[in-house]
Amino acid sequence: MDKNDLKAEIRRLLNERGAVVVAIDGNSASGKTTLAEELREEFSARVFHCDDYFLQPYQRTEQRLNETGGNFDRERFRKEVAEPARLHRDAECRKYFCRTGELSAAFTVKFTSLTVIEGSYSLHPYLGEYYDIAVFVSVDPEEQSRRILQRNGPDMHRRFMREWVPMENRYFEEMCIREKCGFDISVNYRAVSYTHLTLPT
Repeated sequence: MDKNDLKAEIRRLLNERGAVVVAIDGNSASGKTTLAEELREEFSARVFHCDDYFLQPYQRTEQRLNETGGNFDRERFRKEVAEPARLHRDAECRKYFCRTGELSAAFTVKFTSLTVIEGSYSLHPYLGEYYDIAVFVSVDPEEQSRRILQRNGPDMHRRFMREWVPMENRYFEEMCIREKCGFDISVNYRAVSYTHLTLPT
């Protein structure tokens, strides 16, 4: 099976339901955004990024950061993105800018029949009821490190590998994220293989 099977499932559900919400979770630098953009182009989908929903400075308490998956503003994400997507409505969103520590002005993202949500923590159990298709994208640790270094440079690479990647891995493992996905996409050294799994009941 390959990504064409994912697209075929999207088409099937669109024909059946009229609107579909897809969540793409997985390792940093595994290709989540690339896959989301491919779906945007093919289906004229709207795409939301979890990277726009990091915690604001006042939210970064020790208690919150010690939670599994706690460094993602899941409450604001559910209100602004997940709930409108499930209700087939426009979304009123604000992006968080890490460099300034501020939110953007509110803007409207119009409803489309396919909504794609991509990013680590997008399949947090707090949001699980909102999705029709769950996809997990993984990458070999060595290839992940290479990609992060190439994409973000040496300083950010160190922070990713020491802080963010371990936090993601803890979330994946403790919340069994990969096991809950209907599609499992594994990336190993620039080669991509796709495995279609059955969604758990």
